[in-house]
Amino acid sequence: MGTELLAPLDLAFWHLESDAHPMHLGALAVFSPDPGQAPGPEALLELLGSRAAAIPRLRMRVRDVLLPVGGAAWSVDKEFDVHRHVKRVQLPGTELPEGDEGAFMAAATRLAGELMEQPLRRGLPPWQMYVINGAADGPFAVLVKLHHALADGMRAVAIGAGIFDEIASVAGRGRTGATAGRARPVPPRSWMPGPRQVAGLALGRIEDLGRAFGVGASLVRASRLDLRGAPSLSASSSGTRRLATADLDLEAVQRIRRAVGGTANDVLLAVVAGALRRWMLERGEPLPAADPRALVPVSRRRPGGAATGNRLSAYLLGLPVSEADPWERLRAVRGAMDRNKSAGPLRGAGAVAVLADQLPSLAHRFGAPLAGNAARMLFDVLVTSVPLPRSALSLGGCPLRALYPMAPLARGQSLAVALTTYGGKVQVGLVADGKALPDLERLGRCAEDEVTELLALLPAP
Repeated sequence: MGTELLAPLDLAFWHLESDAHPMHLGALAVFSPDPGQAPGPEALLELLGSRAAAIPRLRMRVRDVLLPVGGAAWSVDKEFDVHRHVKRVQLPGTELPEGDEGAFMAAATRLAGELMEQPLRRGLPPWQMYVINGAADGPFAVLVKLHHALADGMRAVAIGAGIFDEIASVAGRGRTGATAGRARPVPPRSWMPGPRQVAGLALGRIEDLGRAFGVGASLVRASRLDLRGAPSLSASSSGTRRLATADLDLEAVQRIRRAVGGTANDVLLAVVAGALRRWMLERGEPLPAADPRALVPVSRRRPGGAATGNRLSAYLLGLPVSEADPWERLRAVRGAMDRNKSAGPLRGAGAVAVLADQLPSLAHRFGAPLAGNAARMLFDVLVTSVPLPRSALSLGGCPLRALYPMAPLARGQSLAVALTTYGGKVQVGLVADGKALPDLERLGRCAEDEVTELLALLPAP
């Protein structure tokens, strides 16, 4: 198996990381086994390990290369040992009253926060999975951590889905005996163009530089010299992590969307804005003079495109927390997103990832710390949606009950919000700086309350 150069954006994520700012994505998957039917803890760990080991991308590690200067490449870890990456954690029995699923979720989420704040070990394939066990025959969870350099949200789902029964059974068809579980070769990315490619590459590079100049100018215009926003969202980073979850009724979200138009994502962004407003008022925090800005990632991946790396742009969106009327908040979000979509994902200050794609490797290696510190000049909170397969999923015959995606925090950021849809629910994963937002669970409840209020304000049919 050959090597594959990290794309510029992947390289940026790799160098943006520090001990206090790990750059991994995550997901907390919760399973509800039938009593007596679930595999035991050790059997479950073995099943998870065997499936993870059969995913070729999870056998790859990052190593430096001589050319291009400052670059890095993916290469097969010849000493790959899945047991370094898949571990089991037993929650203390004192935290888990028998049959209390709420207590299990609270304990599992608290533990997941502690695990999410730990950087992935460099020199090994950059991922980790944890089986989190509670009471016997009770629910269990799997926490997945994947470095952002490995994949964006969509590809993280594609990689992580290989652990589920339904995907693993399809992937394993036709692979028997010695070929079962063997990593398939990853074709190397060509970085030495032939003579016929030079002219085309030169023209493409000129177009890239023109796009980068436009995005850079938009970044300068959008950057804020006055960083006084919501105190909780602009607090100094402590390096700690706290997680919280929320479950929103998907049918309620769709009813709201049908009543006002737009997209379900517009509704969810308005719910985030309303939840932030409620949460700030409940904790006695003054509303900010300027509405906080959200960075909303947009996939640039083409259907059937390469399954690896990051292909992202983003929109910038002012979250109208100063607006008291829930319907007006929703209208403001819809109008702003319509304007973003009209401009397109390759224009505007939110397309910072496009700019990163145009920079040389050496710039990422030495400029990443500066770029990381500048993130808070552009946005206050990350809000991202992650698609999941629509079919029911299971692990070892145990049905998946919920999956809460977790996004990384940039430097100077205290909150990231990730949403996905599964089983008739919109499941919300909240990641926060543990010291800046110690009451993160309250924000999750505020999101649920916001949907309830919007639903109650719908006109009678």
